[in-house]
Amino acid sequence: MPENSGKIIIVLLVWLAAALAAGASGIFSSLVPPFPQAVLLSLVIVLMLVFAFAPGFRAWCLTVDVKALVLFHLTRFIGVYFLILYAQGRLPHDFAVPGGWGDIAAASYAVVLVIFVRPGGKAGWTLYLLWNVLGFVDILFVVMTAARLAFAEPASMGELLGLPLNLLLTFVVPIIIFTHIVIFIRLFRSAKRGYELI
Repeated sequence: MPENSGKIIIVLLVWLAAALAAGASGIFSSLVPPFPQAVLLSLVIVLMLVFAFAPGFRAWCLTVDVKALVLFHLTRFIGVYFLILYAQGRLPHDFAVPGGWGDIAAASYAVVLVIFVRPGGKAGWTLYLLWNVLGFVDILFVVMTAARLAFAEPASMGELLGLPLNLLLTFVVPIIIFTHIVIFIRLFRSAKRGYELI
């Protein structure tokens, strides 16, 4: 396990606990655009700044088994819950259906990568690149669709501001976006040394 793994896990658990506490307090339920979007963007920026200016964290991101980064994307099976909420009339079609199925596809592809694909050699590198591109496009689509619908009719996306879905805004999606960026960096670095991602 790379150095600093323990510290990073502790920080992530503290962050998750804070996100849970914020959701339980109800402070996000009253937010209206652009504040939820600003929270998400700010968290992504913070992660990128830490990556840029904290050598220990950057070294961990660039050396940890890439499958560990991919495994976090199993959280995207939350797409199943989007479809359930849509069936119950609690999320709009334009967000829940394409976003839900897109997230399910990204998570399913991640399972295949982790179990069956060695992240090395040109074939493995190509499959990881394809997943990363598709997954990144999907999460950007989900975020932009949620923002568009929230600006047009804030109440339609109210489910995303309370537990458990507020964790997407305050924890899951920032990490998903950040890990996609890190994997892109690792893919392009590895292309220069024989397509070895390990």
